[in-house]
Formats: sequence, C-alpha cells, structure tokens
Amino acid sequence: MSLLGKAGHAPATHESGFAAHRAGVDRLLASYRAIPDDANVRLAKKTSNLFRARAKNPAPGLDVSGLAKVIVVDAAAKTADVAGMTTYEDLVAATLPYGLAPLVVPQLKTITLGGAVTGLGIESTSFRNGLPHESVLEMDVLTGAGEIITATPNGENADLFRGFPNSYGTLGYTVRLKIELETVQPYVALRHIRFHDLRALEATLAEIVTARTYDGERVDYLDGVVFTAEESYLTLGRQTDEPGPVSDYTDMDIYYRSIQHDSAHPKRDRLTIHDYLWRWDTDWFWCSRAFGAQNPKYRRFWPKRYRRSSFYWKLIALDHRYHIGDRLEARQGNLPRERVVQDIEVPVERTADFVEWFLREIPIEPLWLCPLRLRDTGAQARTGRPWPLYPLEPNRTYVNVGFWSAVPTDAGQPEGAANRAIEQTVTEFDGHKSLYSDSYYGKDDFAALYGGETYTELKKRYDPDQRLLDLYSKAVQRK
Repeated sequence: MSLLGKAGHAPATHESGFAAHRAGVDRLLASYRAIPDDANVRLAKKTSNLFRARAKNPAPGLDVSGLAKVIVVDAAAKTADVAGMTTYEDLVAATLPYGLAPLVVPQLKTITLGGAVTGLGIESTSFRNGLPHESVLEMDVLTGAGEIITATPNGENADLFRGFPNSYGTLGYTVRLKIELETVQPYVALRHIRFHDLRALEATLAEIVTARTYDGERVDYLDGVVFTAEESYLTLGRQTDEPGPVSDYTDMDIYYRSIQHDSAHPKRDRLTIHDYLWRWDTDWFWCSRAFGAQNPKYRRFWPKRYRRSSFYWKLIALDHRYHIGDRLEARQGNLPRERVVQDIEVPVERTADFVEWFLREIPIEPLWLCPLRLRDTGAQARTGRPWPLYPLEPNRTYVNVGFWSAVPTDAGQPEGAANRAIEQTVTEFDGHKSLYSDSYYGKDDFAALYGGETYTELKKRYDPDQRLLDLYSKAVQRK
C-alpha cells in the first residue's frame, strides 16, 4: 500500500528543483523593485486563510508565483527544502512517497508552509512536536528592506528566526524553508473516547500528553471535540503498518459525526495516513454545514472536488463581498451577526474552566481541542519564553480551543462584544489568542501580549523604512 493514499507526486531532483526556485526568487525581487517607494509591500496572492478583513492594496504586490513548490526532499536526512508559498497539500504529497511527513501538518490543505510559520499552525502531533516553526532548521526571508537573508537558530539573524513566528508578514516573507520530517506508517488506528464531564476530559488529556500512552497503547496523535458540557471526546491516533479495512470520510460519511457514540467503551476506526492528515478538510471541520454540504439530499449531488476547504473559502469570499448573510438577517428583522472565528490557547489546567465559560456565554458548538507543548527545552528555553511574539512557556502544556461561527448581536453592545469578552477571559486564564481573525486589543495590551519592545527592535532592524505594515495595524486595525 502506498503511503500516498489517493494522490501524490515526487518532487523535482535537487538540481532542477533549486534552478526553478532561483527563477522564482528572481521574479519575486523584480516585483519588489516595481513597488513604489511610498507604497506598502504586500503579497500579490489571490487566496488567504485569514478571517480578518483587510483594506485593499492599490499598489502592485509581490509576485510569489514561482515560490509554490517543494524544492527537494532529502529522505536520508529526513529534511525538505520548501518554497514559502507551498501548500501543505503539495508538501505532504511530495513527502509521503518516502514514508515521511512534516512534524506538524495543519488541518487545511491550502495552508502554506510559510503561512503556518509566520502565522502559527497546530495539529494533533503538537503535543509531542510543538508548532510548525519549531521544525524549521533555516529559512530565507525577504525583508522589508528588499534583502533576502538566511535566518537560523544560532546564526547572525537568530533574532529574526525567533521573532518571525506570529509576525504575519510584518517582518518579511519566507522564500525558502528547510524543515525536519518524521517517519510515518501507512495507517492510523483511532480511538474515540467519550467523556460526560469536562474535568475528567482535562485530567485524561494532561495524563496522555505526559505519558504518550493510554490504556496500554501508544498515542501518536491527540485532539478532541466538545459537543456539549456533557458530551465531549478525545481522539487518540496510533501509527501502524497493519493492513485492514479503512474508513472514507470524503464521500457521504462525515468525519466529526463518526466520533460520536453512546458506548462506555472507546470507539475504534482506521484511516490511511493520507486521509487522516486531511480528515478535517472535506467538511472544514464542521463548517460545511453552513453551506448545506452536510445535508444528505444535497451532499450526494455536491461534487467531491468541491468538498474541500478551498471551495468553502470561495463561498465565504462571496459572502464578504456581497454581505449575503447580513442581508438574510435583515430580511428577518435581525442585526448582522458577529463573526466569532478564533483559536486560543490556555494552560491545560484551565481548559475545563474556559470551555465551561465559553459554553455558558457564547452560543457556538462544537469546539475543537488540540494540546501542545513547545519542543524547545534547551538553552533558549532557559533564557525565557523562546518565541517572543507568541510567548508560550516551555515545559508547560497548553490546549488550543477552536471555535468558528457567528453569534447574534444586540443594538446596545459595542462592536465585537463576544470577541472582546473572549480576549479578556483568555488573558485572565494566562492564555493567548491567534491573530488570523478579528482582534480588538488596545495598543498597550496588544504590545504586552505580542512581543513589545522585542518586536519594535526587530522592525527597526529588518524593516527600517516601514515598507511592511506593523503587526497591530494588520491584526487589529485591519489594514
């Protein structure tokens, strides 16, 4: 059985891969020089996995069309050189033929490697492999000054290497990244464990992260779903090469619904490694239900090539452009709904506290849970939090809680009332919030949470003429 599952291709040879990459870099630099000196430098990119609105850029953007390929895979060294705009779909397709995969593969196929490093990413290996930027060995970055520099953990530009994660293109754009890979087996055996109490789920999750086993079996992948306070699940995955039947959640069956069960015993399932990595993409977790794609009457006629996150993104873009949802609410006499599309991290011991607060205050379900621990426990960890723009503590377990929907609004509430309440609660629980969606922090609070003086110094060094927007302008002011 091929590790590819249903699709895949091998990358170019070392020589041809780097030759094509150099041509793409040349186009990138030419496009940088074509941008007027008084204009902000931004990507000329048609798609994005950001959920926050952005002002249109009147100036031409950076041509990244030649930076979307895997350059070379070194199977012996378990590394890959990858152009910054390469999607994880293409990256996984290039590594699986070697029995290898990135250490963390974010859930959606169109997320790019460069995007996951500059904007953070997470998945069910994060309890043992951390976040995507922690498996980067070196990266070439186009800075705001128009220079391509190489950043490594201990080299001349180590400050940029550490400050780049969560900078969202405000310090530069990755041109090439060299990343670690890990060996994977052809299948993933799953156990879905039901909990009737969030405190019990929290305790079990913390134990599994530490032991990396459960009930005598190794745990290679770990995430969870909360449907209600009385119905939540942890899903434990174990790599295996044992042949046998596998499930398919790209057709009529829906993955997140397969998790639910009434039995007191764990529910078992099996997927190919390819289908496991993309188990959430077919229905964009559960968000495809907003488009009717989970209704059996429509699903059977919905082409499979359109059952993927990239197509749902196009539908979201149409809604943003024509305000379809707001118009439908207005026809029913309602105010526009507030978009609450967020991922946050809280320490594992506050997970039940946060989820209970959320279910009580914010009418959204289900919720996704994904534990993580930073990989770096060496010299950088001893000097403090090693990634200053998203300062999680080393040697501490956090749990990502993801929630993606919209809630009703009241005329007397300030803009973003639900999001503001979430931001305040996350901060009170010593957590952090990702910046890919709407944010409402004041400048001082934002600086305290996302880099402060460290970020200011990085901007001065790597973007001295302020050609790139700053992080607050992007994340909060939506520029």
